[in-house]
Amino acid sequence: MPARRPRTVRTRVPTRRLPRRPAPNAAIISALERIESAGGAAAVEAAPHKSIEVSHLDKVFFPDAGVTKGDVMRYYVRVAKYILPAIADRPLVLKRTPEGVNGELFFQQNAPDDVPDGVRVDNVAAQGEPQCRFVGGDLPTLLHLVQLGCISLDPWMSRIGSLDHPDYSIIDLDPGPGASFKLVARVALWVREALDELGLRAVPKTSGSRGIHIAIPLPRSTSYQDSIATAKAAAARVVDLHPRQATVERALENRPRGTVYVDCLQNSRGKSVAAAYAVRAKPDATVSAPLTWDEVVESLDPREFTVRTMPARVEQHGDLWREGLKHGNSASVIRAIATPGGKPRASAGKK
Repeated sequence: MPARRPRTVRTRVPTRRLPRRPAPNAAIISALERIESAGGAAAVEAAPHKSIEVSHLDKVFFPDAGVTKGDVMRYYVRVAKYILPAIADRPLVLKRTPEGVNGELFFQQNAPDDVPDGVRVDNVAAQGEPQCRFVGGDLPTLLHLVQLGCISLDPWMSRIGSLDHPDYSIIDLDPGPGASFKLVARVALWVREALDELGLRAVPKTSGSRGIHIAIPLPRSTSYQDSIATAKAAAARVVDLHPRQATVERALENRPRGTVYVDCLQNSRGKSVAAAYAVRAKPDATVSAPLTWDEVVESLDPREFTVRTMPARVEQHGDLWREGLKHGNSASVIRAIATPGGKPRASAGKK
């Protein structure tokens, strides 16, 4: 009879549970929730030793989506590590809607005299004498602007210290009457093809409204004049090849119906478009969402990117905006495009 094999005793090794890390800025989010629940006004410490007074956080900014002023603030806190670098050191053009998206919208360029401590401002000359402007890059300033009723943030393309030299050039695809977002996505891909032919890289994002923004990274010391010329070169190629679907006609009444306006004129000093990750004053509380080029398809729906969905998306995909702008373009290619009669080197393939 064969010998019996000894019985193996299996011992259960307890699983070591690592402590859960608190979410970034969790304390600020909790403070904003408490202030909204209690009503009234209170100070929130948005950065060490920097408190911002906030109030009326229960005011409904987006009635259709049920999103409050407090929701907008908490969204910006959740995505702070993404949006703050995108607007860092940039003068901001404010679009204020203090009563929410159904109220009056007005632009504000200059900062008032009584800016709270911890809110960043600087003297900036757009045209004429320098004026005091809000400057992005830190959470206290961002929350103060939302407190003022600023839902969307529109930064300059250049930064304090190099205001004459934009970091990127923007092509803004704006659908006219009768043009669908499906066509906008198609035109965006045509823009990409034109940029490929010019030897240029770019990063797309939804505008947060009905369009798409395409940002072309620029080498250091690029002038605004060359930035405009670069965007114009790509726009002209698209319109030459697709005149029935795309136009560079600026006057709305003169644009052919059903076309997408390939706008390259937002690249002058002091011009701006909505920041990456910024909330837009639209009924669905949509956000300007950076994309991969693989996501730019005709079935793309910009309404999927909202204050409720965007925090999970950026945690999953990372900072697509910053990553896209890191892959710069050649100064020699930009100069060749901007030089009348210049012949930029064609690229070997899509980037």
